[in-house]
Amino acid sequence: MKFLREIVPYIVVVICVLTIKQLIVTPIKVNGSSMNDTLYDGDIMLLDEISYRFSDIKRFDIVVAKYSNEYLIKRVIGLPGETISYKNEELYIDGKYVKEDFDHKITYNFDEIKLGKDEYFIMGDNRTNSLDSRVFGPVNIKNIRGKASVVFFPFDRLGSIK
Repeated sequence: MKFLREIVPYIVVVICVLTIKQLIVTPIKVNGSSMNDTLYDGDIMLLDEISYRFSDIKRFDIVVAKYSNEYLIKRVIGLPGETISYKNEELYIDGKYVKEDFDHKITYNFDEIKLGKDEYFIMGDNRTNSLDSRVFGPVNIKNIRGKASVVFFPFDRLGSIK
């Protein structure tokens, strides 16, 4: 009986830590160059898997989305119900110019794409080397796992993601 009283608190702590890791914040590794110069191959970041349960996904958030059998790290460009396009390498939402306040590579023009009520248009910041919604189409909310919030490795890049 004494053994159980001593071991139970440790078991509870382990269960709590595993629950937090699975449901709230998970480390995730960047694989590839599609988010250069914001994120780099090998960066390890924290994935916030809970905030979208209480707030909406915002334009330009960096998210992890499931495509096929892998997870991709991309930036949200278009929100549900919007029509998006690029003209003269500039973003247009519902026919109006929208400034992108982050570094990204050249974005080649494409015609208007109308998003459904649960769909998001995602793209990598390294636009010339990114498998994203331009290739596979909009992403359903069910396939967005969470928001990338902080790079914590390598330590010289420690900080929030913009």
